[in-house]
Amino acid sequence: MKVYYECAPCFLRQAKEALDLATDDLDLKIKIMEEIITFLGREFKEGAASNSMGTAMHRIIKKKTGNDDPYFLQKKKGNEIAERMLPVIIGILEKENTLENYIKAAIIGNLIDFAALGVDFDPLNIMESVMESPLVINDREELESALKSSKKVLYLADNTGEIMFDKLLIQKLKEYGVEIVVAVKEKPILNDACMVDAIEVGLDDSAEIITTGTDSVGVIYDELSAEFKEIFDHAELIIAKGLGNYEGLTEIDLGQTPVFCLLNTKCSATARDIGVKEKSNILLKIN
Repeated sequence: MKVYYECAPCFLRQAKEALDLATDDLDLKIKIMEEIITFLGREFKEGAASNSMGTAMHRIIKKKTGNDDPYFLQKKKGNEIAERMLPVIIGILEKENTLENYIKAAIIGNLIDFAALGVDFDPLNIMESVMESPLVINDREELESALKSSKKVLYLADNTGEIMFDKLLIQKLKEYGVEIVVAVKEKPILNDACMVDAIEVGLDDSAEIITTGTDSVGVIYDELSAEFKEIFDHAELIIAKGLGNYEGLTEIDLGQTPVFCLLNTKCSATARDIGVKEKSNILLKIN
């Protein structure tokens, strides 16, 4: 996805929040913010890829503060939120055990996103109501068809907390007789899930866990490890969670691979790019 005008203030909001999480050194914060503003002034232009810019900005913050995981505590908070919500979601799924409901549950998990919504939002007030809302774009039939003709699914994970809901969907997907491989980040970036996070919630009990080999926001093809590129290039079916993966995948030549994105359009830029209202729940086939 290319940047929209409102991506610029969003980058600055994220930069402030990440800096506040990464360091208490006020002098260092202003020096890093100067560098970020210079970077945005140089690179923010029509046609720039949004997730590539976000990746570069957060790497500046990590490098200059010496804090490799500024969102560490927020990731723990995300897990706590997910744990509190799980019994509610499981109760709903037990009443109506459909693939569509499991997809909705996974999309609800996508709301546990401090990068898009800020560190002060409270998803507990909105997640149950979202479960009752229809999918604004619902390519479920195409997904089911792809599942029936595939042996293996590459599942691109997004955030911590959220992966607890992904686990529910993955268990449902396995009813179609497919093997699931889940890709997480090699190193921390924002509140994205890494290997340790996936193992902590037992995701490895339901799927093979691998890493993309990098710490990019979403996927940036040129930065993927050779091992992951091999898996990505030969995937029969890709299911991707979240804004970052949507932003990255739409910048990649996906060949003939069916690709489905599950997300909530938490920002106006992504909503406009897809052609829906903000805060829409979607299951969208992009390839």
